[in-house]
Amino acid sequence: MDIKVLRATEEWQRAGAYSVRIQAMNRAYHISLRDEFDEHDCDGTKFIVLLDDEYPVATCRFYEIDAETATIGRVVVMPEYRGQKLGAMAVREAEKWIAECGYKQIIIDSRLEATGFYEKLGYKHTGDKPHRWGVFDCTRMKKIF
Repeated sequence: MDIKVLRATEEWQRAGAYSVRIQAMNRAYHISLRDEFDEHDCDGTKFIVLLDDEYPVATCRFYEIDAETATIGRVVVMPEYRGQKLGAMAVREAEKWIAECGYKQIIIDSRLEATGFYEKLGYKHTGDKPHRWGVFDCTRMKKIF
């Protein structure tokens, strides 16, 4: 497997991120397109897309919360590619880009069952109470550079 990292800034590149999200989230969890795609799926948001032989297999996005804070979200790996550390690769690539943009911290609203994944990447619980997002129970985590 030869994974290529794409910093998706153009619409045709973002289509790869959308493809992964439709196949791995919309279909698998019966999340409506309206709930999966929101006001942050736009030009100001930056997307990481991992490609296997030009086929999009994993993605995440980030956008600014304030001058010092970005948030990473919609971390998704195609089911047949899970367990190969591609989610971690996508998050690390987003973190590099976030640091290059000058942000000092990252916020993630993690699904409760994914908190161990983010802890391994250096994220800490903020202490906020878990909250519901669509079909998922989530908790807020952060990482300071």
